[in-house]
Amino acid sequence: MMIFCGNKILIRDGRYDFGNDDFSGLDVIRSSRELPEVWQKLPSWLEVKEPESLREGESLMGFRDFWYEAGDAAFSIASSAFQFAAWFRNARYCSHCGAKLVPHTNDYGRECEACGAVYYAPISPAVITAVEHDGKLLLAHNAAWVDDRYSVIAGFVEPGERVEEAVKREIMEEVNITVKNIKYFGSQTWPFPNSLMLGFTAEYESGDVRADGVEILNAGFFSPEEIQNMHIPGEASIARRLINNFLAKISYSSRK
Repeated sequence: MMIFCGNKILIRDGRYDFGNDDFSGLDVIRSSRELPEVWQKLPSWLEVKEPESLREGESLMGFRDFWYEAGDAAFSIASSAFQFAAWFRNARYCSHCGAKLVPHTNDYGRECEACGAVYYAPISPAVITAVEHDGKLLLAHNAAWVDDRYSVIAGFVEPGERVEEAVKREIMEEVNITVKNIKYFGSQTWPFPNSLMLGFTAEYESGDVRADGVEILNAGFFSPEEIQNMHIPGEASIARRLINNFLAKISYSSRK
């Protein structure tokens, strides 16, 4: 059982999964324990109002910080609970007629009690791509970042678009180059708020790197030596796994 307070998770004595512990003193907004039986197969959660004071040994940790602290396995479980909790919080009424949504008893959907419209928890696919050229990797600094971090290019897939098309479009829009040899790398849940990151590698094809000046403030191809001294994403992220994959490949090639 995970306890969420908005976008934070309650940590108690270093633990985040509380089993059947006593939750007295917490002002519960909603709980997965109240859902039909089929929902009990999912990671369970409580959503609570922020307490006026925390008990000894308790803290509220931002979900991003929790990810870095707890690691991939724990984050994957918590991510499922977090996204369902957020969906129940943010989508309580039918967008067709405005009536209340009630949980299905046979799957993880919710149905309008008035018009019968059925809804499922939203997942927004996004692509993230490591582009290589002459032994260097394309990295960019996003305008939304308050620090000097650099990472690989990412963006959401648009309606009617194949993921390969999204890779090409995002890179062209953000840094003005075309790419080729797009290959699938891996995926990662990204519950900020409900994304599924699809990772790819690609090769530079043509164009001069030019940041769009709106979403991307600076971009370029960087050597492994330069990357070692840059502020890049943390180890748990698929962005970092893409970067590490590039560094490992270049290191292997240099030893051959």
